[in-house]
Amino acid sequence: MTNRERTNYRTLAGRCLCGAVDYAVADEFVYAANCHCSNCRRATGSAFKPFAGIERDKLRITKGGDNLMIFGDENAHDTRCRVCGSFLYSVVRDGAFVHVAMGTLVDDPTIRPTGHIFVDSKAQWFTITDDLPQYGEHVVVSRPVGG
Repeated sequence: MTNRERTNYRTLAGRCLCGAVDYAVADEFVYAANCHCSNCRRATGSAFKPFAGIERDKLRITKGGDNLMIFGDENAHDTRCRVCGSFLYSVVRDGAFVHVAMGTLVDDPTIRPTGHIFVDSKAQWFTITDDLPQYGEHVVVSRPVGG
C-alpha cells in the first residue's frame, strides 16, 4: 500500500488562531510548495506562503462558517477568519482547487513542500537555505510517486 492509499481515510483538522473557524481536509494533497510571490508575501506578512493544494470539495468548514471573510470572487479568492484574520486558504485554478495555508493545519499532513515558486520575486532580505528546487515562475510541484 502506498502512502497516498494509506491517507485516503485520514482527515486533518485545521483552525484559525482564535478558534472561531475550524475546517477538515482530506490528507490527499496533490502538491505542496513555498510561494514567494509578492501577493502571498503581503497576504501572510511573511517571506513566503507554505501551501498544499487539493481539490476544493475535499475541504469543508466544520465550525464558524459565518466567521469567514472572503477576498475575491467565487472561483478565485483568499479566505480568512473574520474574527482574528488568520489566512486559512485560497481558492484557485478556476475554483477547482484550494491552497491550504499549511500553518493553519492542526494535524501533520503526509505531504511536504517540494519546491519554491516565484523565487524571481522573492523578498530580497530572505535567503532560501534548503535544497528544494527553485522556480522563477508558477509550476505545479507534484507529490512524488508513491508519496
